[in-house]
Amino acid sequence: MQATANGIAQRISLISESSTMKVAAAATRLRAEGADVVDFGAGEPDFPTPDNIKQAGIRAIDQNFTKYTAAGGTAELKKAACQRHKLDFGTDYKPNECLITVGGKHAIFNLTQALVNPGDEVVIPVPYWVTYRDVVSFAGGKCVFVDTDEGNGFALTAAMIEPHLNPRTKLVLVNSPSNPSGAVLEREEFEKIFHLTRQRGIYLVTDECYGRFLYRGEPFSIASMAGAKETVLVAGSLSKTYAMTGWRIGFVLAPEPIVTAMGKLQSHSTSNPTSIAQKAAVEALLGPQESVGVMLAEYRKRRDFVVERLRAIPGVECSEPHGAFYAYPNVGVAIGRNGIADTLAFSERLLAEAHVAVVPGEAFGTDRHVRISYAASMAELARGLDRMHRFIVEHS
Repeated sequence: MQATANGIAQRISLISESSTMKVAAAATRLRAEGADVVDFGAGEPDFPTPDNIKQAGIRAIDQNFTKYTAAGGTAELKKAACQRHKLDFGTDYKPNECLITVGGKHAIFNLTQALVNPGDEVVIPVPYWVTYRDVVSFAGGKCVFVDTDEGNGFALTAAMIEPHLNPRTKLVLVNSPSNPSGAVLEREEFEKIFHLTRQRGIYLVTDECYGRFLYRGEPFSIASMAGAKETVLVAGSLSKTYAMTGWRIGFVLAPEPIVTAMGKLQSHSTSNPTSIAQKAAVEALLGPQESVGVMLAEYRKRRDFVVERLRAIPGVECSEPHGAFYAYPNVGVAIGRNGIADTLAFSERLLAEAHVAVVPGEAFGTDRHVRISYAASMAELARGLDRMHRFIVEHS
């Protein structure tokens, strides 16, 4: 592959800067200039890491657990990840079927780079997490986007997926609960998708980053289905579940040959995840789990408040999220007016004029929505939504 005129490799042009990181940087710049910014952009819990997890990290330092570990993570943490997944979802993975990664994003990156060849197709429901498109493109694959039904809460069905499956399809990538919409794939439909992909020898990637944050029903993993271990690949993260975003620990559960292939890549890129963070992660996975329920209860209250306030804005529609901690309102009422051509312009103007940071829907594959993270205090949510309400009324 040739270099561009300025010396940058052409493959870098296949990916874009993360929109969520870009919004965070813009909000930080404005705040540094003295602006009172309400930030709904970051997909990050506002809760502190639980004390028992922090103390495990401190103990690791005190005990000088600060050297290299195996590139794919410690045996202790691999065992803990398998055990936690079994306790939560009834699966039966072994440590040799587990890879510890530097966060959930790293897990998705490693999976796509290890499996996707140039020309392979990857089926991705819309709206999608921003990184999916770019990591598939970086691997030389082709993204095949599947629109979901906004009128039904962005619900995904097997019938939507099936027409897009063909001999070139390598992966189907599902994120439930969804970032950005908060949609949860119904278990019956998930099982149908599993059977479709299994029959065709297609890998089904289940991104379970928000798997414990459901507002109805019990947490479920498609990896618990009989025969799933052959074609289902689990990408997980401790970042949201345990408010450990900065600790950077994720994991993959997959057949051993895939784990081995990913491990080769990881050995030449990041090598091992931080040793101290791995010790803290063991405590997170095997220690008390009460903090998860506490966060979920608070997110539920915030979800109800945010959806009610968004629906009170004239012309704004908002599906009820059934998981995660995002709302994905349709702000089309303000698009095409007063120089606001799209949701990117909407987001830029909202930040500049109302000092509220949101992520534009173009980053997630739609053109009339913005993502709001309600991982913020009720006071901040009220302030930001007041400003957003006034801005939309003035520009529609």
